[in-house]
Amino acid sequence: MSFPITLDSPIRFPGPLPEAADVVVLGGGIIGVMTALYLAQAGQKVVLCEKGRIAGEQSSRNWGWIRRQGRDKDELPIVVESLRLWRGFADHFGDALGFRQTGVIYLANSDAALEQYEAFLPHAAAQGVDTRLMARCEIQSLLGTSGPWKGAMYTPSDARAEPWAAVPLLAGLAAEAGATIAEQCAIRALDVQAGALVGVFTEQGRIRASRVVVAGGAWSRLFLAAHGIVIPQLSVLASVAQTVPLPEVFAGGATDSHFAFRRRMDGGYTLAPGSEHDFFIGPDAFKSFSRYLGILKQDFRSTHFRPMAPVGYPDAWGTPRNWGDGPSPFEATRLLDPKPNRASLSRAQDRFAEAFPALGRPQIKTAWAGMIDTMPDVVPVVDHAPIAGVTIATGMSGHGFGIGPGMGRVLADLVMGRPTGHDLSRFRLSRFQDGTKARVGPALA
Repeated sequence: MSFPITLDSPIRFPGPLPEAADVVVLGGGIIGVMTALYLAQAGQKVVLCEKGRIAGEQSSRNWGWIRRQGRDKDELPIVVESLRLWRGFADHFGDALGFRQTGVIYLANSDAALEQYEAFLPHAAAQGVDTRLMARCEIQSLLGTSGPWKGAMYTPSDARAEPWAAVPLLAGLAAEAGATIAEQCAIRALDVQAGALVGVFTEQGRIRASRVVVAGGAWSRLFLAAHGIVIPQLSVLASVAQTVPLPEVFAGGATDSHFAFRRRMDGGYTLAPGSEHDFFIGPDAFKSFSRYLGILKQDFRSTHFRPMAPVGYPDAWGTPRNWGDGPSPFEATRLLDPKPNRASLSRAQDRFAEAFPALGRPQIKTAWAGMIDTMPDVVPVVDHAPIAGVTIATGMSGHGFGIGPGMGRVLADLVMGRPTGHDLSRFRLSRFQDGTKARVGPALA
């Protein structure tokens, strides 16, 4: 399969649901899948409910990068762990994941970008990551062109994988470990009594459980708000394309301010705008506008504002905000499958052709888009909620695929009350209420 998963993809995990579980996981993206895997391996009776298809949304629509380079310094230890775990999964599955440690390059269009890259080097060194700066002559040697770039940051041991192949395989591993996975099964609401979780209501019936992990991606804010838990999460639309097979200019992934590409197993490239994205303006956007001023100052020129989301999207004007335990918005829109911004992709084709004139303008075989759940500071919420028994894991801000295994392991231990092995204070929910000054992390996906 060389395209994102959609509702036309067959159901691989039909359930059925048990009457009770130790932990219920909401959301079948990579964060939910990996959390379910590690919970099951720890002996927990775990149920994962996905309203559409496993990896049907952003987890099969991302660039397929597994990088430590350029991470927020508080995410970096977890993604370092993640790469080790990815290597283990690659040993287990062989080539089926498309996993390769072929490197990641950030190409600098300006001296300011180079200064930002240089500032990351001490964090990389502290974690034993082989990140280094490259001069123009080194870029020429590696890519066959020095392009318009001032220099670059390069991590040779960073990796890539094929998202639409990898995440369903990992879900199968979770099922083998004992997790029950139910696609086409939305969780409508939490069952909360005396301030504590006692179960969840799904479209297929109630499950008794004292713990739940909300890993709903772009849908998390809508779900949590119905229970009085407010998070300032919004979503942006990211457009991506698959090219026809082309000669290899680099075996890994690379990006500058204008375009990004990753070598694929099928001989083509995954191609995307480097920083352009689209943003739908809705009720939540108005409520959280002031919190996003910091990131908007960085991204305003690369953001295309759209006045209305398609009907049924999480922040669409007509999306219900309250539905009790009855039919929910999650059943009305099983899967976010937005149309890509063809103009943005066309500009990415042009920039690729300018950088690699010997290849010319790459022909696009297919294109798609995904909705990236993001936070004002571009790092996630990974924390217990005010409702006892509820844990939140959302707002991965485009970093979820690469960090997924490590974050799933962390979440499993967090849910079970075990030491996580990492400092999670940067990801606490209360940072948005306790007056903490926002520190915006790196925004590259």
